[in-house]
Amino acid sequence: MAKCHLIIDSCCDLPASVVRRPGVTLMKFPYTVDGGTFEDDLFESVSAEAFYGAMRKGAEPSTAQVTLQTLTDTFTAAAEEGTPAVYLAFSSGLSASFDAACVVRDQVLAEHPDFELHIVDTHLASVAEGLLVYEALVQHEKGMSAAELAAWAEEARCFVNEEFMVDDLEALRRGGRIPASVAVAGAALDVKPLLVIAEDGTLSLVGVARGRKKGIRQLAEYYKKNVDDAGQAHVAIVGHADCPKDAARLKEALEKEAPGLLCLVCNIGPVIGSHVGADMLAVVFWGHDKRENLSVADRIARKVKGDKKWRSRTPTWEPRRSSGPWRGAWPTPASPECPMSPRRTSW
Repeated sequence: MAKCHLIIDSCCDLPASVVRRPGVTLMKFPYTVDGGTFEDDLFESVSAEAFYGAMRKGAEPSTAQVTLQTLTDTFTAAAEEGTPAVYLAFSSGLSASFDAACVVRDQVLAEHPDFELHIVDTHLASVAEGLLVYEALVQHEKGMSAAELAAWAEEARCFVNEEFMVDDLEALRRGGRIPASVAVAGAALDVKPLLVIAEDGTLSLVGVARGRKKGIRQLAEYYKKNVDDAGQAHVAIVGHADCPKDAARLKEALEKEAPGLLCLVCNIGPVIGSHVGADMLAVVFWGHDKRENLSVADRIARKVKGDKKWRSRTPTWEPRRSSGPWRGAWPTPASPECPMSPRRTSW
């Protein structure tokens, strides 16, 4: 019997072929565009070009949290199957889905008191959440129990570093993810905003770039400044909202900074894309502990509360290094070509 049933959601923005694994369930966020409601199936039923092409022509898609029915059906099915489960949830700082999942979990556990279900607030989104999920797939296949995988994710999420550039802030403003005043200021300056996901899972504007070429250079510099060279896997994800040429330029810049880097490129899905707009570009990698960015007051508060996670500044896991640059299609976690595969022995 499997030790763990891994539940993920479509906001991880990984290719469907990567997450379609035994013992893994994908919950799909809904979105609405041009009067129709659809499920985010990681661009299996609609192409990224078609979705972002509609946005460029004026479409304004909207999104909603995972429905209570979907949560109930997923958790109930897991409980009836019986394998201990862990759900890696989209950031509570950007969606109410995590809170809804906790409510539904309690309802399901009331009917199945012997079932083990862990819910982890990843405090991440899009390909940042995707990097955590990607490594979780590896840990899942290596035989981690649900309790172990939940504990691992709670710690590992703090070492996922990301920065992304949007063409403008209008889509984020329309979706309520940033204040209107920030969007207005960005438009007036005619710059490309640079954002990160803070430790609490909310968005934070950290800079601007005058033009996309400079923005790509700044994303590469962010990687160089923050990547963890002391033992972490040389893996990065470049996410893009239908701007493959810019993604290729960023990938090339990253590989110049770090020869031998495994750089995976994927599309930003329709739910996240609804809020960041076409031409968003992101870099994600294993880097420094985000908790080190907390204010002195917040650090003291955590210490007083006895936060054990804060006391551990280094992860208890260590992804292995790639033996060379990766070429071709996305490697699946169990394939010998995957640099984080448990079957691979050279690094």
